[in-house]
Amino acid sequence: MHIGRGGMSAILDVRDLRVTFRVGSITQRRDILGVAGVSFEVNPGETFALVGESGSGKTTLARAVNGLQEISSGSVTFEGNRIDTLDTRSMKPVRRRMSMMFQDPVGSLSPRMKVGDLVTEPFRIHGVADVNLREETRRLLSLVGLPADFAERYPHQLSGGQARRVGVARAVALNPAMIIADEPTAGLDVSVQGEVLNLLNDLRERMGLAMVIITHNLHVVHHVADRMAVMYLGRFVETGDTEEIFQAPAHPYTAALLSANPEPDPDKAHDRIMLPAEVPSLLARPPGCEFHTRCPWAQSKCSTEPPAIVERDERRIACHFPLDPGARPPEQKGAA
Repeated sequence: MHIGRGGMSAILDVRDLRVTFRVGSITQRRDILGVAGVSFEVNPGETFALVGESGSGKTTLARAVNGLQEISSGSVTFEGNRIDTLDTRSMKPVRRRMSMMFQDPVGSLSPRMKVGDLVTEPFRIHGVADVNLREETRRLLSLVGLPADFAERYPHQLSGGQARRVGVARAVALNPAMIIADEPTAGLDVSVQGEVLNLLNDLRERMGLAMVIITHNLHVVHHVADRMAVMYLGRFVETGDTEEIFQAPAHPYTAALLSANPEPDPDKAHDRIMLPAEVPSLLARPPGCEFHTRCPWAQSKCSTEPPAIVERDERRIACHFPLDPGARPPEQKGAA
């Protein structure tokens, strides 16, 4: 078991996790790595964010951790117990403690069920009989800031923000130890995003939850995450304290993602790092450092040798030449 910061035992400990997909026709099949050997830990009460462009492997990794995606190798330890070897039946009690929120706030709710039945469905799925479901409905709706009469509504009668609150209520119904939230603010207006993030933060503090947030939205990460991991082609390229990474990204990919964040200060507009070319296909991973085909700082070594993990304080960086604070690409030096 990994011992995290402050001497705490990690509630979730993932080691060298790999997920392989088989693609192609019946006569010409090949395996591709969707998640290529990642390791991380989440401490009790902590929010950990998985960040990256679409197709980086974030959701695949989260589903593998939750037992919804078969893994090829590696280990997943939750609350001190190995869970990667469990079958579907044995995973059921684990999912009571490790809840998952799916991306589409409305589409993830059954259109044929009323809100009251949706928020109490986890009790029925897990065979919890010694509860008053009507009282639990009122409690859960109140917990996420919805009126009690919403119990009689159907999902199509909800706004995106209201549907997301129902999803949160379902996720916390059985008092889990950890929630995995896949794009919790996707499709929501900016003001509603803030409300949902504040709700998640409030519940984390009130219930002592650990959270794994999957997102491409860096505003979300900055708002809620204690630590973060940046993914590229199924690998972690930088992991560490969120505020430290935002202040001084050490991997060129992280720096590019952060530079694309909308910046209210017009004097900083020229600091945008433009990445050339497209994200490579998983079917044709570049040799050496897989980011070298897009990296403005790439040198010859990058195209031939995979980078080792560099430890910088409590940060892990997969780069031959980690950036110094404030570094700018060669072609942007001196730009006005």
